[in-house]
Amino acid sequence: MAEPLLEVRSLVKVYGGRRVVDDVSFTVARGETLGLVGESGSGKSTSARCVLRMIEADGGEIRFDGEDVLALQREQLRRLRRRMQVVFQDPHGSLNRRQTVAQALEAPLKAHGLGDKAARTARVAELLELVGLASGFAQRRPDQLSGGQAQRVAIARALALEPEFVVLDEAVSALDVSVRAQVLNLLTTLQRELGLTYLFISHDLAIVRYMAHHVAVMRHGRIVEAQPRERLFAHPQHEYTRSLMDAIPVADPETEQRRILGVS
Repeated sequence: MAEPLLEVRSLVKVYGGRRVVDDVSFTVARGETLGLVGESGSGKSTSARCVLRMIEADGGEIRFDGEDVLALQREQLRRLRRRMQVVFQDPHGSLNRRQTVAQALEAPLKAHGLGDKAARTARVAELLELVGLASGFAQRRPDQLSGGQAQRVAIARALALEPEFVVLDEAVSALDVSVRAQVLNLLTTLQRELGLTYLFISHDLAIVRYMAHHVAVMRHGRIVEAQPRERLFAHPQHEYTRSLMDAIPVADPETEQRRILGVS
């Protein structure tokens, strides 16, 4: 396994007196993808939000590139956010409907004081090209975008600050099958070309099988099984993992991969 970029140890988050994340531990290797899979309410997204300090953990340890994330003060955390980004499930909901695409992509650059207007405009053009959108999309607004186009803009915005680590929180689950395949292929290409590290959150074990190098299965706030992808699908150890696998419509990996990618 490659060197870990993210290390989470004994993470705890409590809501209403109940541990929704309970003693969760995992690592994400640099340049690889960890698939965090489980049903709705299993604690996947809550764990990711704790990692990003979008919400505060109630216990445990989070280290990013050796740095104690939970100990960071405001300015230190602000600097770290350039290295850690997120893409959410709802592409239109994550974009400000009053902003053009150019304004949305320029916003993180302005927030971090990066570049003058000309440099930011050039960066917007680079980002659009990176995610496969024509330059004309810069002046569109979210309501002029399809779901797939809006998610490409959300991905471009996440990449604006050149992060090393991206949380993909159900990032393709709201897209139809053909568009989902295109976005998955885009994400794998970006990972390869930019050396990105992903935490890929999904309820769909078939998509996780396509995307992830390692898989952690969550249930009721706890990780019940974690293995390299090939080993997990060949020899699942936990009954819950087996139940998720039974829910995959097609058992043959090659046939299922063609289904995910929309290839006949």
